[in-house]
Amino acid sequence: MPIRRIVVLGCSGSGKTTLAVELGRLLELPVVHLDRLYWRPGWQAPDEASFCARVQQAIAGDRWVSEGNYRETFPLRLPRADLVVVLHRSRWLCLRRVLWRSLFARGRRPDLPDGCPEHVDWPLLQFIWCFYQATWPRIEAARAEHGADVRTIWLRRNREITAFLTSIAQSPALRGE
Repeated sequence: MPIRRIVVLGCSGSGKTTLAVELGRLLELPVVHLDRLYWRPGWQAPDEASFCARVQQAIAGDRWVSEGNYRETFPLRLPRADLVVVLHRSRWLCLRRVLWRSLFARGRRPDLPDGCPEHVDWPLLQFIWCFYQATWPRIEAARAEHGADVRTIWLRRNREITAFLTSIAQSPALRGE
């Protein structure tokens, strides 16, 4: 069965954007970066209704890969998804990646909205450090509520991600060919 709609979840720095872009390339799917839809210039948060309306419009089609957690969008995305991919990476790796991209990859991320420059602050570092204890249980509960029947793949290591992408690349059926 072809994969046409994918939701990618995980901690900041886990590789959601990189994986979503690669899945979009392999499966010829448009990539929906939720951070671009959420944040307003200057890292200003929107009201929930306008954000959800932008997400609804972005996933109105039958083919997409979305990356980002944003539990308030789960009722929109998960019931339509063919696959959920969870990147469960170590907090040390996530911290290292976030610090690296803030120092060396400024302006190169396709998921950053206009007017929201790359930045790292203490609350972000704390968020990453505590993600699996404080945030993930709420994400998992919302995923179970809105997408319990959606096939879910958990990827923890680089070799698992590589094997997953290789299986997609080598399977015409998954690509809808």
